Amino acid sequence: MPAAGTREHRTGLGVPALVSIGIGGMVGGGIFSVLGLTVQVAGAGAYLSFLVGGVVAALTGVSYALLSVRVRSRGGTAAFLDRSFGTRVAGPLNLLLWLSYFVMLGLYAVAFGSYLAALLGLSDGWRRLLGSGVVVCFAALNMAGAKVVGRAESILVYFKVTVLLVFCVGGLAFVDTARVAPSAYPHGASIVYAGTLIFLGYEGFELIANAAEDARQPERTLPRAYLISIAAVIVLYVLVAFVAVGNLTSDQIAHDRDYALAIAARPLLGQAGFSLIAIAAVVSTASAINATLYGTAKFTYLMARHGELPEHLAEPVWHRPIGGLIATTLGTLLIVNLVDIEGISLMGSAGFLIVFAAVNLAASRLPDARRAARIAAGCGVAACVVCLAALTAYAATTIPRQLAVFGAMLAVAVLAETAIRARGRALPPGAAPHAPKGAGDR
Repeated sequence: MPAAGTREHRTGLGVPALVSIGIGGMVGGGIFSVLGLTVQVAGAGAYLSFLVGGVVAALTGVSYALLSVRVRSRGGTAAFLDRSFGTRVAGPLNLLLWLSYFVMLGLYAVAFGSYLAALLGLSDGWRRLLGSGVVVCFAALNMAGAKVVGRAESILVYFKVTVLLVFCVGGLAFVDTARVAPSAYPHGASIVYAGTLIFLGYEGFELIANAAEDARQPERTLPRAYLISIAAVIVLYVLVAFVAVGNLTSDQIAHDRDYALAIAARPLLGQAGFSLIAIAAVVSTASAINATLYGTAKFTYLMARHGELPEHLAEPVWHRPIGGLIATTLGTLLIVNLVDIEGISLMGSAGFLIVFAAVNLAASRLPDARRAARIAAGCGVAACVVCLAALTAYAATTIPRQLAVFGAMLAVAVLAETAIRARGRALPPGAAPHAPKGAGDR
């Protein structure tokens, strides 16, 4: 027994590995996807918008750290909600989370198509076709059991971060301070709204929770991993936005908002800089699509085992959860081809804010947590609710049609879960389904 414990201590995931997972989840495609949209909405204050989103992520990270130590499960967020609220309440939230993954995949796919089309000199009409193609391609590879990019994910994380740091370091010397001065800021509400609109650029830190089961000394490593990864990404995002706005006008970035980061690199590093950023974006979004499809397929399987989705999605085919993969792929293709990037960001951010508010609430109710931690979790609830209200209010006056689409998504989550529960398939709270062979992490 001691020998096994010693072996686990040596082989478990430490802080560097967990931080790599967190940073990789957040920088997987978010900054490449949403920079142009942020600048279009917040103008010179875009870098403050990333700070707004980062504060909400940091508060929620405290809650994830508390829950990850207590509920060490590959189910991650879904496991937290099931254990805290039972499947009756957690079911609609988990279904909303699944739909939000569709949206996130759609955002990555649109960004992939936009950057690849720009890199190859193709017209804008190719963006959705290329985005749809990469989703279908990775779905087919996952269906065949290929572990594309999985083992190289750590290398890709450092590659992405290095490229962005080169962009920041090279661009800081050329920043026009007049473009980023407070006098150039738009109304404060626009800055806050932009921060909530691009919140899904931060949501990837939740992937640390899925690895908590393999963490070494979880009471020490998990809180540090959340803190370091979220803090590092906040600094990185703020610097990237600061350099981009300081080197180009808002109109220049907004004109090519779908691949704005590559446009912002051109004045600094010439065409080579444009190509470098575009290649980094293509690689990042492709690997993020692959990893998210893989993880979402397992998530769908567990939901079906809990009775929160139709039972046929829990039937493994070739020892893999293929039904969930197909459903996720079809949902993503609808998002890619029917919703524009601002609507995608709205739907994804709103969905994650609702789910994260519930996670914060669960953490604030932990009786054995320190008072300061419970207060931080309570502040996280308030921050998510305020941001959701700001997002809703602003969207109601600017993109009401997209807000209606999110309302429909929310209604689908509630009504579908109600219909599934009416069939009497839900397991009792605390039930622990087992993953099929081959459904484990890479």
